[in-house]
Amino acid sequence: MGDSRVRLGRKGESLARQYLEQSGLIFLGANIRTPYGEIDLLVKEGDTLVFVEVKTRRSKRYGAPEEAITARKLQKMVDSALAYLQSQNDPEANWRLDVVSVFLPEGESPALIEHIPGVRL
Repeated sequence: MGDSRVRLGRKGESLARQYLEQSGLIFLGANIRTPYGEIDLLVKEGDTLVFVEVKTRRSKRYGAPEEAITARKLQKMVDSALAYLQSQNDPEANWRLDVVSVFLPEGESPALIEHIPGVRL
C-alpha cells in the first residue's frame, strides 16, 4: 500500500477513534492483528465489545467509504473478531461489528464521519 494511503488510513482511524470516544465508547486498542486480518479499532460500549472497521476516502469517485465493505470483508471481520475473542479466552462475550466511514475532502473542509453500528453479513 502506498505511503499516502497508509497516512490517509491512519488519519481516518484517529478521527474515528476521537468520534467514538466523544460518543461515549471506551477505546481498548487499535490495529490488532489476527490470523484473518487486522481489527482497526476495538472499543467497548457498555458490556459489548465493538470491532470497528474504518474506511477513509478523499473522493467519492468510487462511492462512499462504507461502500468498500464487501461481503468478503465482512466475513474477515467476523473471523477476526472470533479469533480475538478466542485469544482472550472469552468466546461468549457480547460483541458486534461496526463501520466508521470517514470522508476527508481535500483542502480545508471538515471531515464527514458516519458511525454505522451492528453491520451484518
